[in-house]
Amino acid sequence: MSNSIKINTKIPGPESQRLMARKEQEVPNAIYNLTSVFIKNAHGALVTDVDGNTFIDFSGGIGVLNVGHTHSRVVETIGKQANNLTHSCFHALPYESYIDLAAKINQLTPGSKKKKTMFSNSGAEAVENAVKIARYFTKRPALLSFEHGYHGRTHLTMTLTGKVAPYSKGFGPGMPNVYHMPMPFCYRCPYDKKIETCGYYCADQILEYFAKNVDPETVAALIFEPVLGEGGFVSFPQPYIERLAAFCREHGILIIADEIQTGWGRTGKLFAIENYNLEPDIIVTAKSIAGGMPLGSITAPAEMVDVIHKGGLGGTFSGNPVSCAAGLAVVEAFENENVLEQADQIGKSVRARFSEFYEKYPIVGDVRGRGAMNAFELVLNRDTKEPAPDAVLQILSFCVQHGLIVLKAGTYANCIRTLMPLVISEEALNEGLDVLEEAVKAVNSM
Repeated sequence: MSNSIKINTKIPGPESQRLMARKEQEVPNAIYNLTSVFIKNAHGALVTDVDGNTFIDFSGGIGVLNVGHTHSRVVETIGKQANNLTHSCFHALPYESYIDLAAKINQLTPGSKKKKTMFSNSGAEAVENAVKIARYFTKRPALLSFEHGYHGRTHLTMTLTGKVAPYSKGFGPGMPNVYHMPMPFCYRCPYDKKIETCGYYCADQILEYFAKNVDPETVAALIFEPVLGEGGFVSFPQPYIERLAAFCREHGILIIADEIQTGWGRTGKLFAIENYNLEPDIIVTAKSIAGGMPLGSITAPAEMVDVIHKGGLGGTFSGNPVSCAAGLAVVEAFENENVLEQADQIGKSVRARFSEFYEKYPIVGDVRGRGAMNAFELVLNRDTKEPAPDAVLQILSFCVQHGLIVLKAGTYANCIRTLMPLVISEEALNEGLDVLEEAVKAVNSM
């Protein structure tokens, strides 16, 4: 019997249908919705819609709610801060919470140098500022990112993103001096090699890439996600990262770690880059940094950011006092509530179930992930690896009809990814995985 899921109406229910009809009249069609369910309230890993149906949430606000919906510590802190100050602009009238959160992030992020942190309104804006810092410090124009990577929807960040649709399709041309390196994606190797025998051939191709595409002495920075987010939860091989980092250090190329989706506990470490024993020059975070409030952060060595002229960085709403206060509450949650241990246990449970999916259902072509950041890829044929995006849509539809909210991902939109809050109960986790398996089973048999 279902414990958490409670479905009382047809999905979407009548009130959700009414609101969707209004949305279609008032909001641009380009604003996409994963489901037609309108949410009313949520707590932990459970969400209730406007028709009274309760769902298990494996989406977590697309990776924003690692500490869960309406975490009590976060909600209480937001309320107290809002009663005292909602905005002043840090540039006009500064406030202490900005400094307190910056100090915490300076302490928590990897890196042995003296660091400083500034805030932005979003992840894309954090990436934009990281690029500004890198270009200012190096006096170089070019940027490197990876195929399949995702870094945002602004003009620059959509150019950095290694997937065309829907992010840059029709919005070009992109920004100049941006180069995309082949992603060392072992399941879909760009060099058609087998991981068992390749000896990390991809790492050997780093020199050749630069020889063919861009002079390394013109490159300001390389930006990468330690685990691809929208690209399908693909991890970089350790030997490749070591070789690439050495090349960057040799040529004065700064390394920007995009921890917007991977950060704040998602991979079982506070920051995913810790899994690689690599100290990036700049680290950007957002999403789960403030428990649902809009906030991004950019952290870099003091010697790098302090050469920038006064007023060169900032923004009207950047580091809003309510968001900063929420960020401090999130840090307290990580310090006091064993969130990282929960992420590790969630990851083990999910990977075990996904491995069972692979053994049972041929439509599952690959299972991958790190910590609580896991995905499986759907294919029409395991030998050809032809993507099965329609199967993903069928799974998403089945899941929402049966009380589970889950996300797709991947360059070919053929992956199912899980970003459930790290505070999810074991019972709700298993219940959600049961629904997901029923969905995969149904689609596999079609």
